[in-house]
Amino acid sequence: MAEQGTTPGGRRGYAGTWPPRAAAPVGGLAPQRLAIWPPLIETLRQWVRAEAGAGRLLPWVPVAFGTGIAFYFAADHEPVLAVAAAVAFALCVSAFLLRRHKVFPVAVMVAALAAGFAVATWKTVRIAHGVLARPMFSVSLTGFVETRDIRERTDRFVLRVVTMESQRGSIRLERVRLSVRKGTAPAVGSFVELKARLLPPLQRCPVTSRDIQDTLIL
Repeated sequence: MAEQGTTPGGRRGYAGTWPPRAAAPVGGLAPQRLAIWPPLIETLRQWVRAEAGAGRLLPWVPVAFGTGIAFYFAADHEPVLAVAAAVAFALCVSAFLLRRHKVFPVAVMVAALAAGFAVATWKTVRIAHGVLARPMFSVSLTGFVETRDIRERTDRFVLRVVTMESQRGSIRLERVRLSVRKGTAPAVGSFVELKARLLPPLQRCPVTSRDIQDTLIL
């Protein structure tokens, strides 16, 4: 609705809403917003077709693979390796069977994502090892010295455990890092037998053993 008025300069004008009510479509601006989506969807489809062309799909496979690894780290609990591997294998076979269909690009991306998730799960299972939860006293160890670190006051060496015996625990460790008095660390590659007090990782407390001053899990 327009109303006539007079400006300070003596000129007459009209004031009203824009656009005029007669020009506004029924339903307000909603139809105009909905009209934006079809062209946008069609543009996205054209982009997908272009990226799915010959030789352009391959660079996206590592992206999907990495996304699967990210999903593994975002999981609330540790996945079951057998289930993750079976699902990844089934999706890879499905992608191969669908190689002549239009959904082949989507199948490849989903298979790559599942493969990344399964590989991350397998890697975690492969490197999993026992970790000491509480101190253990008078532990009998035998093994081979892998590395030796000569420090200012003490020497350290990494022992690859062959046998481990303790009266108060049954945990099996693969490697331990031992600290001994200056100049008493055995040579690399030698086989040693000793008794030590083992401490959990990142824990610092005094050790009263005569030969082993500090022991930490590697």
